[in-house]
Amino acid sequence: MSRAPEKPNDSPATRPGLRDFFYDRMGMSVAAGLAAKKKVPIHRSTPFYFLGGMALFLFVIQIVSGVLLSLYYKPSPDQAFESVQAFMTEVDFGWLIRSVHSWAANLLIGILFLHLLTAYMMRAYRRPRELTWATGILLLALFMAFGFSGYLLPWNQLAFFATRVGTALVGVLPVVGQDLLLLARGGENVTGDTLSRFYALHVAILPLLTLAMLGFHLFLVQHHGMSVPDREALRLGGSERLPTMPFVPDFLLRDAVGWYLVLGILAALAALFPWELGEKAAPFSSAPEGIKPEWYFLFMFQALKQLPGHILGIEGELLGVLFFGCAGLVIFLIPVLDRGQISRLVLNILAALAVVFFIVMTAWGYFDKGSLRLILGASLFLGVLSLAISFSDRGTLVRRILWMLTALATLLLIIGISQELYQ
Repeated sequence: MSRAPEKPNDSPATRPGLRDFFYDRMGMSVAAGLAAKKKVPIHRSTPFYFLGGMALFLFVIQIVSGVLLSLYYKPSPDQAFESVQAFMTEVDFGWLIRSVHSWAANLLIGILFLHLLTAYMMRAYRRPRELTWATGILLLALFMAFGFSGYLLPWNQLAFFATRVGTALVGVLPVVGQDLLLLARGGENVTGDTLSRFYALHVAILPLLTLAMLGFHLFLVQHHGMSVPDREALRLGGSERLPTMPFVPDFLLRDAVGWYLVLGILAALAALFPWELGEKAAPFSSAPEGIKPEWYFLFMFQALKQLPGHILGIEGELLGVLFFGCAGLVIFLIPVLDRGQISRLVLNILAALAVVFFIVMTAWGYFDKGSLRLILGASLFLGVLSLAISFSDRGTLVRRILWMLTALATLLLIIGISQELYQ
């Protein structure tokens, strides 16, 4: 005698919960398994791993605040400035949201610069992480493009003329320069067409490219794991002998501390130093005095200003633009160029010169007063030297030189502060 099929037990005690529902349908158990297996090496440079998480956290803030801004923004020369002004003055906490968006962009690029520098010091570009390095460089370029395209959107006086100067540099390139200039501006001059193109670039094209590149970058980090500095691996006879911590929850909780730190700094900057809107752009007026780009473009802007009109019969601006293009290409190709001790020594010298160049030109272009330039430059040098010291071995000649440079930078900082106080 055949038995009747049993009815499925659908009592509340056996019915799957909401958590189990999503785990089953979305394959979350696979992600949870990968997270449980991921280990993070523990060594002196482990805190620098948090920079990537801080950058990702700021990017999320950028997305949220950018969406709120886009609900009120009108991308036309007649309404852009007024829409931002209305958002800051009529919407509850609108001034704070815009200030958070602007300050977060600057903090994000600053942290990415530090992330790039520390990744180079750890030689995180070594095999098999060449693509991880390449995608990281491309992400930095995309975020700088975010900053450049977003700078024009409020349609204020300073941003208008800074965009005119910045886009004009593209036009000096041979063969393709004029075509790229027309493509960027949408015409011969910076007009409403330029604003429309920059808006589309800022809210559609760049976000799509960034999300795709960021997803690939995070996949590569997950696949290859965290890079370990050479000195730490050699000290223990191999990277596999380094102590580790679980990514979840040990490293993730420590990473959250970095997010809280960044959030506190961002909140203080946004509340105490609200981002100014300035005056509405007047395209037919003369350019305002002291026009300059954002700080992360300032080193290029200041260097190009110092070049003569012609060098060996070649236009100075053209040589400057080609120089910075070649420098960016060298940074991108570092995994290929690092072939041994000699090439590594050359790269380290070039990297040190690049950092010095960046600091000097940024301090020079940011302030007009010599004392303030000295204070900013010495402070940046102290920050970079502290990083370099943390990567150097005790008792070595390099470490002693770094400490001497630190003492010199401290002395210069004291001199700059003294000059500013007694002037």
